[in-house]
Amino acid sequence: MNQLIRFSAIVVVVFLGLSTTAQTTKEADAWFKKGTWAPPHLPKPHKTIDRQVFYEQYRLNKQLWDSAFQFLATRDLASMAPGKYPIIGERVFATISEAPTKDKDSVKWESHRKYIDLHYVIRGKELIGLSDTAHAVVTKPYAPDAQNYTTNGKYHLAEPGTFFLIFPNDVHCATIRSGEIAMEKKLVIKIEMAWPDK
Repeated sequence: MNQLIRFSAIVVVVFLGLSTTAQTTKEADAWFKKGTWAPPHLPKPHKTIDRQVFYEQYRLNKQLWDSAFQFLATRDLASMAPGKYPIIGERVFATISEAPTKDKDSVKWESHRKYIDLHYVIRGKELIGLSDTAHAVVTKPYAPDAQNYTTNGKYHLAEPGTFFLIFPNDVHCATIRSGEIAMEKKLVIKIEMAWPDK
């Protein structure tokens, strides 16, 4: 009898956990599609964005996200010089670079824990590889905010008009050539990660 009660309690806990996750996912999808988080003229988000993590992070750090999106939506990025641009000190900052794309074998897979990356190609195109930390093997631990891996990820074309969001659970590699090696101009905005349990 006691075993039956324990088993029933476990089933209820698991069911409630799944229900909560499903509800959060539904809320995140509805919020994402509504688009109230996006200012006018913001490039479109890439389909790979983890909507649930984005939803949670936006709610925890709305000011940081709004400042990052305003920068992306309102600046004349094509005319801006390469360099670092503070947005909210070291909590949100942008880096613009101009460099040739690279061969796939020369780019390391990595993840970050302090910052979320927003990647946006201003001019040119590249491939961005994405995988999950659950399917990756660490080859070099964090030092200071990049950890390297070996993994088999999926590659996505990044072009002007679409931005990517890369969270700590996203193993990624970027600036990979699509076709011939070519110069590209790119924006990366670093947005401080909010850890709810800290």
